[in-house]
Amino acid sequence: MSKLKKLTPSDVLIPANIPTQAQKIYVDNFLKVTKGTGRLMAMAGDQKVEHLNDDFCGKDIAPEDNDPEHLFRIASGGTIGLFATQYGMITKYGLSYPKIPYLVKLNSKTHLVETEQKDPLSRQWLDFHQVIELKENSGLDIVGVGFTVYSGSEYEDIMLQEAATLITEAHMHGLISIIWSYPRGKAVPNEKDPHLIAGAAGLALTLGADFVKINYPKPTGGDPSESLKEATQAAGRTGVIISGGSSIAPIEFLKQMHDVIHVGGCRGTATGRNVHQKSLKEAINMTNALSAITYNDATVEEAFKIYEGKEEFKMNPVRS
Repeated sequence: MSKLKKLTPSDVLIPANIPTQAQKIYVDNFLKVTKGTGRLMAMAGDQKVEHLNDDFCGKDIAPEDNDPEHLFRIASGGTIGLFATQYGMITKYGLSYPKIPYLVKLNSKTHLVETEQKDPLSRQWLDFHQVIELKENSGLDIVGVGFTVYSGSEYEDIMLQEAATLITEAHMHGLISIIWSYPRGKAVPNEKDPHLIAGAAGLALTLGADFVKINYPKPTGGDPSESLKEATQAAGRTGVIISGGSSIAPIEFLKQMHDVIHVGGCRGTATGRNVHQKSLKEAINMTNALSAITYNDATVEEAFKIYEGKEEFKMNPVRS
């Protein structure tokens, strides 16, 4: 039985900029993606822009990962809170997978232009009203929007303004918002510094984000998950979720994701490569294992058995 207390609609913190007519939509979206726990297991599928084909074809990557539909098969077959990907991906595959809760990532850039050449700038691709039109015309379950901000870039002011506007527009329509908050640029000597990552988490709070995705820190000493306590406190009422990063051994990854919640105080995870680079069965099992940790308070050992297929995953009822 889960130790988590089930949230009721009255338990959900409704941002003050959500109009009365959109409050129920927001609460429903929040409870849906967090499965009534306040935590979030997000499946990240935005890397086809960020890393081009490096993450989808190569050594130790399952051959089916080069087919973009692999992402949708995983998201529909596994247990996730939401699937974050670009607008075009959703328009091409969404109608074939209408039950997936989608978060539309509205800015992205490739990794080809290195920071040494130019500080990062990632502009918004589309107007927010085009997201609403897609939601209304298609009937797809679009629950939120996402945006990356590179603090420390000489162009941070542009991204901050676009992010703040996007979050406000999302809230006006009852959608949740996630900010990918990554310190990066020539002014940033170490983007994995825990103190700087904590600042990036707090930055998302000032924008009004519901969740902030930050990188797993690399402290000079001590436990990385322990160092996340500064970030989760700095983010206040914005929920901190941790990027999964590059693929590592499944048991190691599950322990890492367990500790960011139970040691670091984070509200969940946002995983891409450690899920989709696997075969379909393994990838689905990994989403179930991560959801067991996030939503069921499963131990690492329990989650690993789910990943191995030795135990079936079932959502435990959270207690009232």
